[in-house]
Amino acid sequence: MIEFLNILFQIFLYVGIIAIIAYFIYPLHDNIENYFKNKVVWITGASSGIGRELAKELARLSPTTRIVLSARREDELYSLAAELHLDPDHCLVLPLDLEIHDDGFARKVDLVLDRFKHIDVLINNGGVSQRSLIKETVYKVDSRLMNINYLGTITLSKAILQHFIDRQKGHYVVVTSATGYAGTALRSSYAASKHALHGFFDSLRLEHARDNIDVTMVCPGFVKTDVSINAFEGSGALHKKMDPKTEKGTDPTVCAYDILCGVAARKHEIYVGHLASVVIYLQRFCPKLLYRILLRTDSS
Repeated sequence: MIEFLNILFQIFLYVGIIAIIAYFIYPLHDNIENYFKNKVVWITGASSGIGRELAKELARLSPTTRIVLSARREDELYSLAAELHLDPDHCLVLPLDLEIHDDGFARKVDLVLDRFKHIDVLINNGGVSQRSLIKETVYKVDSRLMNINYLGTITLSKAILQHFIDRQKGHYVVVTSATGYAGTALRSSYAASKHALHGFFDSLRLEHARDNIDVTMVCPGFVKTDVSINAFEGSGALHKKMDPKTEKGTDPTVCAYDILCGVAARKHEIYVGHLASVVIYLQRFCPKLLYRILLRTDSS
């Protein structure tokens, strides 16, 4: 047994050394620049949090990329574009509310195509979280969470789908959550909306593999953003509190860099942020153990 463990240790040691050497010989940011070179990338939820950091990292690592910045807060988008020194040839500020999608977002897509002629990557990052018990959550909150996180996201994605098919290439990046794998307390309908995204985009990946359309699902754990501050409470009011675990979460800049590396590698799934991998793998292989851990864990 001791001999076996020694061999196992040596294997891990060699793999670790090779990984470190490879990291310095083949810097990941080179992959990012090569993949995103001259591409048009549309980011929703770009005014804050992970979306804002994605735009900043993309502008830093791939200066030829043309970026479409979307969110509800137009002033924040213009502020971000100015901060990154993005000129009109490399940036389009396009206000967008995922909750209002009766027209299918066709006009928004047309505006992007009018400016840049094509779209290469859609990063579906926009959304809203929840902090309330099921018994205290009114129907309107359940409805809004599904309407914004799920229906808004897939409606925008479907509006671009024919364009991707016609070009025989395209890449959907969908920021979900570790709760898209394992629902936790205080996040029932939020978790449901993220589970729904996994189901939809897993289907889309299969249906359009022959159209060379990639789908990357991003599953963050705890990332230090305002996600809990802007979350819905049971009544529909904003939570306006920073969760302790979110406060101690992964730096969003680190998270954004990891996401871009995974997208450039055309991964099917990316796990980023504090505890994401742990939660997802426990749910996959030891669901009862995860259940017992979550029972003893403060969900805030």
